[in-house]
Amino acid sequence: MGNDEQRLPGGGMTRLRAVMARLRGPDGCPWDREQTLETLKPCLLEEAHELIEAMEEGAPVPHLEELGDVLLQVVFQSQIREERGDFTLDDVAHGLCDKLVLRHPHVFGDVAVNGSADVLRNWEAIKKVEKSDRASVLDGVPRSLPALLRAQRMQAKASRVGFDWPDAAGPLAKITEEAAELQQAAASGSSVEALRHEAGDLLFSVVNLCRFLEVDAEQALQACADRFGRRFRHVEARAKADGIEMKDTPLALLDRYWEEAKREET
Repeated sequence: MGNDEQRLPGGGMTRLRAVMARLRGPDGCPWDREQTLETLKPCLLEEAHELIEAMEEGAPVPHLEELGDVLLQVVFQSQIREERGDFTLDDVAHGLCDKLVLRHPHVFGDVAVNGSADVLRNWEAIKKVEKSDRASVLDGVPRSLPALLRAQRMQAKASRVGFDWPDAAGPLAKITEEAAELQQAAASGSSVEALRHEAGDLLFSVVNLCRFLEVDAEQALQACADRFGRRFRHVEARAKADGIEMKDTPLALLDRYWEEAKREET
């Protein structure tokens, strides 16, 4: 097959499946042939994080590349399943299409909605029928998610079935309550386990407030960590330029460097 034929519009997925089958074939790549669904788990996780990083940077070329790497993981796993006679990549695509059509009756059917809130409620109701074996609406939230994201997803799902504060004043008051309980536990010399419990309650409450404010808690903390990293590196650089050791420097001077970094950002 010539290169022009390989790059025909609309032929990318067909070509990708053929390339993957060749890599896994008898005369293919030894590494690709050795991979299993188990060995691909860390690859998928890493590629997902790299994709998110490319999305945050915003440049189209890295975004395109990282989307391809995530797509490779889908194709790779589908190829392994096809070799076992379980399903094919086409089955994955058709299953996804069926799900999208079923869960959007306001687009593909005659159901009327009044905004995205109705869409989400319908989505959860349809999922409940589809996943009738699930004992809880929370069963669909993977435990392997990052903790902040998992907490926010659990809170959102609980909210869709009516378990929620009426407004942001509820979680805001809860933050004050949980902060006081953590302070009391710390002052009374509580065990590490007890402190972990109270700290978790406080973090969960902060995440809940973020949800009410329509702020993604995971992204907010990532952005905060990025800011801290930039400012701390500035402090390190200023201390080095002044010929002083940070550990021997009064905090007041380090704070001055920190404020310099903040001013430079604004």
